[in-house]
Amino acid sequence: MRFVPTHCIRVGMVLGDNLYNNNGDLMLTGGTVITKEYADAIERHKYNGVYIEDDISTDIQIINIISDKVRAQTVKGIKDVFMQCEKGNDGLKSGINEIKPQIETIVDEIFANKHLMVNMVDMKVFDDYTYYHSVNVAVLSIVLGVALKLNRHELCDLGFAALLHDIGKVFIDKTILNKNGRLTPKEYGDIKTHSLLGCNHLKKGYPIPNPCFMGILDHHEKYDGGGYPNNLKGDKISLYGRIISVADVYDALTSDRSYRKALLPSDAMEYIMGSTTTLFDPNVVKVFVKKIAAYPIGTCVKLSNDLTGIVVQNYENFCMRPRIRIFKDHDKEVNPYEIDLADFKTLNITVIEIV
Repeated sequence: MRFVPTHCIRVGMVLGDNLYNNNGDLMLTGGTVITKEYADAIERHKYNGVYIEDDISTDIQIINIISDKVRAQTVKGIKDVFMQCEKGNDGLKSGINEIKPQIETIVDEIFANKHLMVNMVDMKVFDDYTYYHSVNVAVLSIVLGVALKLNRHELCDLGFAALLHDIGKVFIDKTILNKNGRLTPKEYGDIKTHSLLGCNHLKKGYPIPNPCFMGILDHHEKYDGGGYPNNLKGDKISLYGRIISVADVYDALTSDRSYRKALLPSDAMEYIMGSTTTLFDPNVVKVFVKKIAAYPIGTCVKLSNDLTGIVVQNYENFCMRPRIRIFKDHDKEVNPYEIDLADFKTLNITVIEIV
């Protein structure tokens, strides 16, 4: 399989994996031949891309860290919780009780796949960004928690906090949240209240464990200080807050927003690494670069010598230098062969290619 952006989908392509809609229902099954109607539906639902099968990528397996079905069901669950929260406390407790088993399922699936790197291509539905983002942050946070050797109970609490880290944004004016231009100091001040607002509201409607509360409260603190709401530094920031902070920024950077286009995973990875000790805990970043693939499997890339290929394998100790299946040389098709970038120190990936 390989990933193809929505605007590059062509009639006759074969869908490589199941595609779920934003209600968690199966929309198209893997193996479906894409018709014009299906392509239009994918665009209408505002997916940014799909996995396809073709001769070049037919044997490339993309093993998701959690199943698409569990992800879609959790998106639907957190969407219900946000909507209940907007209405007040009525139904909030039952909504949160419903997502707790989903968090436990995610923890169990990630723990079963703990030796895998996360090859996460952004599959968000644009209109439901907040809910997909919440689930992605929970998944990434749990992956980091496993690498940091947290126990199952701690992982469930961490995932719970990460899933609800932005719940306070339901109390922020939507025109501020969705503003295209630069925020005014007053608007930014309003945004900065969301972590405390979310914690306070959850405490009224649902008694959350203190580590979860601290994770939600601290996820915008900066490792060297200057964050909010309490301007904490270093280990004074809760561990859950330090973990969620990295996951939150990475997923936000790799997402299309109304005010900017998404960064490539590799560019977001470089930003995270470059912000070690200033924004982020070095120990969290250390496991992050080992567990999150800068160039996800199935991604097409162009190399500095004008070779084009598909990423087929990533390595924990060489996060920026994956194994590539070459199929083009200077835009001319060649018989596919594979190289490890770790063996070619002067060869680099220059761009994510749209093929």
